Amino acid sequence: MGKLDGAIAVITGGAGNLGKTAAELFIREGAKVALVDNNSEKLEKEVERLTSLGEIISIKADVTNENDVKNYVEVVKNRWGRIDVFLNNAGVLGKVAPLVNQTAEDYYFLMDINVKGVFLGLKYVMPVMITQKSGSIINTSSTSGLAGSSGNSLYSASKHAVVGLTKTAALESSSEGVRVNSIHPSPIDSEMMRNIEKELNSDDPEKIKEKIISRIPAGRYGSMKEVAGVMLFLAGEDSKFITGSQYRVDGGMGAR
Repeated sequence: MGKLDGAIAVITGGAGNLGKTAAELFIREGAKVALVDNNSEKLEKEVERLTSLGEIISIKADVTNENDVKNYVEVVKNRWGRIDVFLNNAGVLGKVAPLVNQTAEDYYFLMDINVKGVFLGLKYVMPVMITQKSGSIINTSSTSGLAGSSGNSLYSASKHAVVGLTKTAALESSSEGVRVNSIHPSPIDSEMMRNIEKELNSDDPEKIKEKIISRIPAGRYGSMKEVAGVMLFLAGEDSKFITGSQYRVDGGMGAR
């Protein structure tokens, strides 16, 4: 028996590293998964990779486009009749630079994807779960959503906004059997971190890596599997009395 046997899960940002890691874990635990992303080529590759493990579909969508969001919700409802788990995961880092060097365009780009995308997902998935009187929503934030982040002012602001949406959505839906929580990873060993290291010091990115890791008590970056494991916990029955909470996966950063 898997921890998500028979559950219907929707994952936005499904073609990204964290989305596809969570998708594989969820399928192995018995869920049927709808992967949502705006990159159809990468989506097709993930469906091909995971189809032997269980039932999986892909839906191309721009999470900032309201009609696209309505559509992916309708596609899942029409196919499986319900949504039990919603991993509201799509997001971007944006430009790494001091606040005074950010532009209005940088602001709108980040807020559109990281905040509007999460808002629209909540707006259209929550009614499905409220109607069925059950469901778990996991919003992907960051440790930067719980504290300031030098060089990442706009990203930090957008991820703080995810916390506000999470808490409010939890208050508005908990009496209907719906749970809404946010997850807050520290820097994760990934291509994104390689790019950040290079942006901050193209001559010696390893020096930046060492500096970042020095702030993590565990002494290393986290892994996608470690983050996905906490997502699985929040998706399943073991967390059925947890809502409106912020879950750090940060190697002890929050303890400082």
